[in-house]
Amino acid sequence: MSAANNQPVIVLVRPQLGENIGKAARAMRNFGLTEMRLVAPRDGWPNPAAGPAASGADDVLEGARVFDSLGEAVSDCAHVYATTVRKRGVTKPVVTPEEAAHAIHADSGRSALVFGPERSGLETDDVALARTILTVPIDPEFGSLNLAQAVILCAYEWSKNAEGLVQPTHEDALPPASQEEFDGMFEQLAAMLEPRGYFLPPSRADATRRTLRTMLTKPGWNHLEVRTMRGVLSSLSKDKRPTDG
Repeated sequence: MSAANNQPVIVLVRPQLGENIGKAARAMRNFGLTEMRLVAPRDGWPNPAAGPAASGADDVLEGARVFDSLGEAVSDCAHVYATTVRKRGVTKPVVTPEEAAHAIHADSGRSALVFGPERSGLETDDVALARTILTVPIDPEFGSLNLAQAVILCAYEWSKNAEGLVQPTHEDALPPASQEEFDGMFEQLAAMLEPRGYFLPPSRADATRRTLRTMLTKPGWNHLEVRTMRGVLSSLSKDKRPTDG
């Protein structure tokens, strides 16, 4: 199933502020989600405050559909997840955003992630309409996510297995150097260190070279390797040793 076919619908129930709708759209768009549905937005729709807050996610806002009730908004969805930090007396399966994301990718039929109003969250009747409760492991002393934060958590988990999304750090990374390039760099460094006495005494020269080479080819240096590099820097900072002549 392609990412386009298994995108969950993001449903905002009775959202109160246009800015929060825009921020939710921005959160969605960052992770490849484009379908937003609004249930009885307090200030009507469209809302001029949503556009600036969306930071360019205009296609999400332009495509947003408005419904009078949650039932109408999710009528074409086979899997409805009610996001809440409390069960509110309703007995239903409870999953995390990660578990929901796996199910959405695996299940056939449309899925909807439903989010409640900013101030109070979903009401019991809203949660009762859903088939599954989606909740985030959160500090019980401070269960207070704002709307955009809740959306971005769910969108991110879905995106981890979505097609067509790229990891910027992987996209921008340069290819690793070849062994020939590394050997050339190492030999250049060794040639600079040799006349400065770094590899003395001669009995330790081979071991010192091995330590230096190993250190330069691995991340997470240990204390010995840090001391080795400090020795390199100290040697290079000294005046060149006079040669025998």
